[in-house]
Amino acid sequence: MYQPSAFRETRDEALQDFMRVYPFATLIVHGEGGLSADHLPLLWEDGVLRGHIATANALARMDGAEVLVIFHGPQGYVSPNWYPSKHLTGREVPTWNYTVVHAHGKLKVLDDPVWTRDLLQRLTQLHEADEPNPWSLADAPNDYIDGLLNAIHGVEISVCRIEGKFKLGQNKSDANRRGVIDGLQRRARKDDHALRVMTEQTLTSTHCVSTGPVTHEQ
Repeated sequence: MYQPSAFRETRDEALQDFMRVYPFATLIVHGEGGLSADHLPLLWEDGVLRGHIATANALARMDGAEVLVIFHGPQGYVSPNWYPSKHLTGREVPTWNYTVVHAHGKLKVLDDPVWTRDLLQRLTQLHEADEPNPWSLADAPNDYIDGLLNAIHGVEISVCRIEGKFKLGQNKSDANRRGVIDGLQRRARKDDHALRVMTEQTLTSTHCVSTGPVTHEQ
């Protein structure tokens, strides 16, 4: 991943929190047929990502493969009209701000219904936590759950490297970033609130702030 210094996120806590908050990931692997990508929710626990896949998925036969897992956070288009400097000089262009985390590691495939059932229970408890009447595995008949478990495999990814890129206008002046914050608040598309909050944080943190211009932003 291209990493201008202004946008590089290196704080372990921030990277791990990001994977917990945005758990739906893209898992990329290079197999016999070339590159392939799968999409699945993953649970980050003590340096390991855990999830499950269909037994019919080619990933189930790729134990030991090196994989790249991409977690996608808030993103959105930024209009140059939001920058005060554009109205003074005209020397601004559109861009796209975004946040991603890449986790690199080795895939382990698990054909263990007990392990997978325990994982499903933890995933369910996590994602049902804010429901008024949380669903659990116990709500479904045992034979139904057992049948589903026979059709899936568990996966673990032992993560050896994590890199984050939070492109939030850190190479822009405070005034221009405040213009972006105002623009996101007015527009209010799907990710705009979260993107605005993260941009606001760049104004109060010395982390990932550029000491000079970044010529190629993306």
